[in-house]
Amino acid sequence: MEDHWVNSGSDLHLELTGDGTVRERLMRALREAIRSGRLAPGTRLPPYRSLAGDLGVAPNTVGAAYAELVAEGWLVARQGSGTRVAPRALPPPTRRPRRTVPARRRPVHDLRPSSPDASAFPRTEWLRSARRALNAAPAEAFGVGDPRGRIELRTALAEYLARARGVRTTPDRIIVCAGFAHALRLLGEVLEGPVAVEAYGLGFHRSLLTGAGLDTPPLRIDEGGARIDELPGTGARAVLLTPAHQYPTGGPLHPERRAAVIDWASATGGLVLEDDYDGEFRYDRQPVGAVQGLDPDRVVYLGSVSKSLSPSLRLGWMVVPAHLTDELLRVKGERELWSGVVDQLTLADFIACGGYDRHVRRMRQVYRRRRDRLVAALAERAPHITVSGIAAGLHAVLALPPGTEEDTVRAARRHGVAVDGLGDYRHPAGVMPPRDGLVVGYGTPPEHGFAAAVDALVRALPSASAGHGQ
Repeated sequence: MEDHWVNSGSDLHLELTGDGTVRERLMRALREAIRSGRLAPGTRLPPYRSLAGDLGVAPNTVGAAYAELVAEGWLVARQGSGTRVAPRALPPPTRRPRRTVPARRRPVHDLRPSSPDASAFPRTEWLRSARRALNAAPAEAFGVGDPRGRIELRTALAEYLARARGVRTTPDRIIVCAGFAHALRLLGEVLEGPVAVEAYGLGFHRSLLTGAGLDTPPLRIDEGGARIDELPGTGARAVLLTPAHQYPTGGPLHPERRAAVIDWASATGGLVLEDDYDGEFRYDRQPVGAVQGLDPDRVVYLGSVSKSLSPSLRLGWMVVPAHLTDELLRVKGERELWSGVVDQLTLADFIACGGYDRHVRRMRQVYRRRRDRLVAALAERAPHITVSGIAAGLHAVLALPPGTEEDTVRAARRHGVAVDGLGDYRHPAGVMPPRDGLVVGYGTPPEHGFAAAVDALVRALPSASAGHGQ
């Protein structure tokens, strides 16, 4: 039989397909339209003569189809009201089987080193900056964007980074990104050859590089940071470092190694990727200046607001050498599609008016007090646990007895605490002996819940006699 596509004057779209007479195919199409919800209960259908005219068939064919669907309960027909979809024409929904896999219970206390205290976001000051920025923004700000990012933000960043982090740059050397991961993806598309990484670090960052086809040979780390003397043996063309505060073990890169990595880059034509993820939060002295200040032509400086303000803003930046700028902009694309203009303009004002500095100073005090409370609780209730990496940042490393890390993470989960094991950060190809430990973030919990989080953590820690051979 020939297929018919019906479009009546009442915008009733029906596709008559399959076998059978026109009446049978029309009834089938109407049932499907009702079942799928395209024809909702109460919808008035076109008069059967109109629909018959659209179909080019006898009116009694459509009338018979309507009458049969009324008899089946799909339609209702009333004098003066026409033919409508029955109020309960839809069959009852099929009951889904009960869930057999229990839903994962959210932790009561989040001590993962993932983000700052979300409750401390400076809403009032941010809103003031948003209003000022929107009132001052030119009309062209809301058109097609510059792939570098808004000039207002790049100008504010150039001033702030020079003052607070010792970065040497100009606005045209800054590229705004949607956070560190976005920047690393872009770099992965323009770098050639292996990229050396620290033997302990985020596996996600390594996967971004390996996903771009780049090997990631590991560098051992010690109390002075990454072993820069191992770089020549890796064949690396670039190295990714966290020199202000090694992630996650803590501690800055030793001054001699800072100079050594610049010497390596200059001698080999290599590149240093400087991840300054929490450089503003130092508690024992003034923040350590960026390595980028030693040689802006051999260092890509990477920063974001993920730790200082919120990871949900999706705002980060790269300060790039001149020879990389055009290539990075090419892979980023001609249109700015990653970071919203309003957030960029707001952050620019927030920095320029001093709000960002005030917020960082305030949170530095908050996080220092939290660190001190964590250290004091451990000294009192678990003195056998050594704490390190506490001179800066938003996390500490707790050394555990050998062989106890996995059991401790499970015990913490039973106490409602989400915490990372140090082993999760170890490079799979690393030659360093494994270390048992916890990476404890003290930035995430709200202030009112911090004491309970620390108490639950301490109760999950192993005793002094735990470990292999004990």
